[in-house]
Amino acid sequence: VQLVESGGGLVQAGGSLRLSCAASGYPSDDYVIGWFRQAPGKEREGVSCISSLDNSTYYADSVKGRFTISSDVAKHTAYLQMNSLRPEDTAVYYCVTEWGNSVAIVTTGCSENLLEIWGQGTLVTVSS
Repeated sequence: VQLVESGGGLVQAGGSLRLSCAASGYPSDDYVIGWFRQAPGKEREGVSCISSLDNSTYYADSVKGRFTISSDVAKHTAYLQMNSLRPEDTAVYYCVTEWGNSVAIVTTGCSENLLEIWGQGTLVTVSS
């Protein structure tokens, strides 16, 4: 499985950005896809993920109500719409995916231990 990420960039606080992640090479139609992020000097944290089977989602508390994840199953592409961005959202955002058991993985809050396929990351910078 390969991932191609796009989006990101510089935005002022309160603004919006959309990240995209296109996947290819899944051996089945059951997969989970989402994003983690890592800010300078901080640990990597899960942001959001979605199951291809039932569109169940997970959001970190820090982004609930501001970020929305969606997916186009036919295109194997996920989107993260980020609204009301804050300076603390500044981080490198990594698309992550895994095939199989997608509903169960989402239920775990998209535990990093269960996700082995990572994108190269894209920088999101929110200025105050």
